[in-house]
Amino acid sequence: MSPRRRSGFLVPFLTAIAVFALLHAYVARRLFVDPGLPAPVTVAGCVLLALLVLAVPVGFVFSRRDRGWPSRVFPPLAIGWLGVSGVLLTVTVVTDLGRLLYALLHGWPDVAAQLTQARVQAVVIALGTALLVPFAVWTARWRLVLSRVTVPLSKLAPGMSGLRIVQISDLHIGDRIGEAFLRRVVDRVNALRPDVVAITGDLVDGPPDVVERLLRPLADLEAPHGVYFVTGNHEYYWGGRESVRMVEQLGLTVLHNEHRVVEREGGRLVIGGMPDLHGGRFLADHQSRPELVFAGAPEGVPRVLLAHQPKAVTGAAPHGVDLQLSGHTHGGQIFPFHLFVRLQQPVVQGLRKLLGVWVYAHRGTGFWGPPMRLFSTPEIAEITLTPAPV
Repeated sequence: MSPRRRSGFLVPFLTAIAVFALLHAYVARRLFVDPGLPAPVTVAGCVLLALLVLAVPVGFVFSRRDRGWPSRVFPPLAIGWLGVSGVLLTVTVVTDLGRLLYALLHGWPDVAAQLTQARVQAVVIALGTALLVPFAVWTARWRLVLSRVTVPLSKLAPGMSGLRIVQISDLHIGDRIGEAFLRRVVDRVNALRPDVVAITGDLVDGPPDVVERLLRPLADLEAPHGVYFVTGNHEYYWGGRESVRMVEQLGLTVLHNEHRVVEREGGRLVIGGMPDLHGGRFLADHQSRPELVFAGAPEGVPRVLLAHQPKAVTGAAPHGVDLQLSGHTHGGQIFPFHLFVRLQQPVVQGLRKLLGVWVYAHRGTGFWGPPMRLFSTPEIAEITLTPAPV
């Protein structure tokens, strides 16, 4: 790595760790200092939090290559603590806001009352985190819901009315999500008997020699009008060409700046797809080209675009797209991170009309990073197309 690239990486990395440490100092004060706990308990608690902060950069370092048992211990610890600390910080902020509201309504308490409130707050923070973390893990691993959405399209022919597209996204198959989970998803999708299946990126999240065997259940997906896939940003972290090869070998159709025409009962629908917006940074021929996706497509026929990131609608809207199916956001995954996702993407979850295009932002079927989801339930989405009222 060149000195310039190293500097460009280290500065934001160290800044993030510094902010992470300051947030832990804030939590440590609420948990151990303000309640007036015995000095040994306070010191032990603060040291423990400091060690957990250090575990995050250490875990990152050992995740870069296999270095024996540290590579098996520190990366999972770092990822797990990132999730737990997010929940811990959220509960701490919420209880602080509760104390502030109480003070505004009832006046500022005296010193003795402040100490009592601090001790109650510390207990609430500990118990709240202890309850929410298992709930978040259970949600990520087992609480897979079906979201049914109806989208009205003005150019939809009667023969296409009621066509159902089942969308899955952001499965992140790799070290943390494997074949058993994917098999469960495939069985749920097939049970819906969809007309079309759309997989909108971030399917692959691991080295090809590991992931290839884990993807085998995808070969069993069934849809009379096709199973389509577009790349997300994570495909490129593990080799974009290898990811595409693995998916194609399973019999899925990879839409690479191209489209297919679906026909049913005299009606037609154009389904197009393009690589992730970041694809061109990794592979020159994987640049998103919305102007190519629908080149030669029939006019007067509804156009559905599969594009990993919701903000792809900016480039897609001028090309007659009626509906865009996206993922990427995970619905925020762990509350309140949806607030930060909103700064980058125009839709965090659900259906919204932007620039004249219906955009559905899928919450994701799997998870990334910490195996947790807090107030963002993983989903399989069933999108039913209907004619728009005249």
